[in-house]
Order: sequence, then C-alpha cells, then structure tokens
Amino acid sequence: MAGKTALIAGATGLVGNELLQFLLKEKEYEKVVALVRRPLAKNNPKLDEIIVDFDKLEDNRESFAVDDVFCCLGTTIKKAKTKEVMWKIDVDYPVAIAKLASSQGAKKFMLVSSMNADPNSPIFYSKMKGKLEEAIKKIPFESTSIFRPSLLLGNRQEFRLGERAAAAIFKKMPFLFAGPLKKYRAIEGKTVASAMYKAAQENKPGITIYPSEQIQKIGG
Repeated sequence: MAGKTALIAGATGLVGNELLQFLLKEKEYEKVVALVRRPLAKNNPKLDEIIVDFDKLEDNRESFAVDDVFCCLGTTIKKAKTKEVMWKIDVDYPVAIAKLASSQGAKKFMLVSSMNADPNSPIFYSKMKGKLEEAIKKIPFESTSIFRPSLLLGNRQEFRLGERAAAAIFKKMPFLFAGPLKKYRAIEGKTVASAMYKAAQENKPGITIYPSEQIQKIGG
C-alpha cells in the first residue's frame, strides 16, 4: 500500500491537526496535500501545502488527483458570525472538495460529521451535518467513511466555553455515561484522527458510518 497520496482539508482544527501528524509520520503515504488558507509552518518532505481560496477550489483542480481524501472542515456560529457562512464552511466546501477529488480519480473519502447528524432535524447544526452527509453519499467514491464523534476533547486553537464546561463534566463524572448513555461519552480528537487513518487503510467498499463508540474502539 506504500506510495499512496492523501489530501487533507481542515488540518489546523482539533481532529485535522492530529490526523496530519499520522499522515506525515506513517509510511502508507508518500505525499500529503494540505489545503490551507495560510502556511502551516511545518517542514516535512512529504507535505505539499496548497494555499487556497476555498471559494475558488477549481483553480487548484490538479491538486485533487490523490488516492485518499480526509475532510475535517468545520466551524462554530461564534466564529462564522452567520448561519450562511457556517453552512458554506461546513457543507459547501466539503462537498466541493469531494466533487473535485472524485472527478480527479480519488478512491476514498473520509469525513468528520457529528453524532446527531439528521437532515430532518429542527436543530440547525444537526440538520446541517445531515445535509452534508446526504450530499457526500451521492458522490461516487469507491469507499466513503463518515465519522460521527460525540463531544471532542483536546486542545483547540480557539476557546469554546460550552465545550470546556461539558468536557469537565465528562472527565469528572464519566460514570454518568455508562450503559445506554455510553454513546454520548466524550472522545479525544486524536482518537478520531487515529480511527480515520486506520479506516483509510482498509478496503471497505460503499458507505460506512462510524458512530462515536465505534470510533473509540478503532482509534483508542
């Protein structure tokens, strides 16, 4: 399997940053293309940084000619300011990346979604992620893997008060999330990244959904 090429979007995020380390460290990939808005300040012979305008991804069409694509894009309403901008980052950009990669011959697509993704949900975030999954499933990759983690733990570049508070509860009272509530247990960003990396090395045809519990088993 040596000699594969990978493309990653969202390499500065919690999961994406951890995933980039796996891609650069392990031997399966000889080249890793990172779509970024600004330089990552990383020096690695395998890394090919592509500074892009995500609204003009077509300008870099040739960069999408890879084997495996890892999409970890996502933002918050606080950072995006409006639902329209959030939708563009969480839905429009990943779908555009997937379509371009498919048209250039990419075989596998790995996507970070959300455990409550539901296109019919009355909750904006859950509906948004559900619509994203619907769109990605229609794109003809040999293998599509969708990861639905629970609350993510780890050191983010940005401060999120709600996540910090919830994470504190998870860590201090993990017994609250046993039995039927186990699926809501928080998960480390590094664990999600590990699961994505490992799933990409398997030959699973079609669409596979990974709930948070399964992500923990694979990547833990």
